Amino acid sequence: MPRYQTEPSHTHGTTAKTGILLLNLGTPDAPSKQALKPYLKQFLSDPRVVEIPRALWWLILNGIILQTRPQKSAEKYASIWDKREGSPLRFHTEKQAKLLQGWLGQRIKSPFVVDYAMRYGNPSVDSALTRMSEQGCDRILTIPLYPQYAASSTASALDAVYQHLLTKRTQPALRTIRHFHDDAGYIAALAGNIQHYWMRNGRPDILIMSFHGVPRYTLDKGDPYHCECHKTGRLLAEALGLAKNQYRVTFQSRFGRAEWIKPYTATTLAELGKAKTRRVDVVCPGFVADCLETLEEIAMEVKNEFLAAGGGEFHYIPALNENSAWIDALGEMTLSNLAGWVSAQWDDVAAKKTGEDTQQRAVTLGAKQ
Repeated sequence: MPRYQTEPSHTHGTTAKTGILLLNLGTPDAPSKQALKPYLKQFLSDPRVVEIPRALWWLILNGIILQTRPQKSAEKYASIWDKREGSPLRFHTEKQAKLLQGWLGQRIKSPFVVDYAMRYGNPSVDSALTRMSEQGCDRILTIPLYPQYAASSTASALDAVYQHLLTKRTQPALRTIRHFHDDAGYIAALAGNIQHYWMRNGRPDILIMSFHGVPRYTLDKGDPYHCECHKTGRLLAEALGLAKNQYRVTFQSRFGRAEWIKPYTATTLAELGKAKTRRVDVVCPGFVADCLETLEEIAMEVKNEFLAAGGGEFHYIPALNENSAWIDALGEMTLSNLAGWVSAQWDDVAAKKTGEDTQQRAVTLGAKQ
């Protein structure tokens, strides 16, 4: 028999709320070997992330990777860790949630809650959904913050939501946003962010649009990620007025020996360095918040490879983070997906009266509260 969670105590007549949950990849609690080991184990144990036979992978993961990689990863995280705010991915995502709460608060009157969670690490999906349940959310919109859909990111984040709901006796209504790789507001926010950077720092010879990589076999099996990245790249180039020879779409963060989707970002930058390219700028449109993959892998590692190969200037253009145009785009996407759940004409007085009447009828029928 399944075991279901005990639900929060219920008071009849309480006005239900709508929950909006932002989902991002995750982060360790600290830039240390001790914190990295459980984080990496959770991340790399996800069958959506590593699609090889479980028994074989268990031996590789526990016998090799978790014995060597935590220390190396801790050093990388330490290089980007903010002394006051901690993990960049976490604090940027938290700020985005707060800004979205304020943005929506100016446009809708019915009660709602905005929260955020990490697929791996903390705050966990379970904890965020539990908080929403305790606050009376009976409808939840989940928004994976991955513009381009991939089974290893978007689907995995939603898996965590579904797994939590399997433990619920009283499940909320659920909506999800699958992707926003070609959303007009998202593309405009990206273009504006880049243009503002160029106004302050000048323009490059070539703009590299670097997306997180995935194994080649995922494309062959029907994952749409590769196509969605290229569509984002094309739309962004059009918004910036770039010719085909002025930008490249590449893929970073390769792991293991298998072939991943190409061209690889590091290889491309090394080739441009050897060609004595005067200046390249790199932007990462697949990340709406700066994190290890942008601040360390791109802004440090790949930069060094480009310079060592003979390249000139290297500029990393920061992610959208708390960019106001991005918050506008996120807010508009959220509103359109909340249709019928929230209202700008909410009447608090009428809602309170309806709640009191409902509670009185329930108590008359024998309810405690």
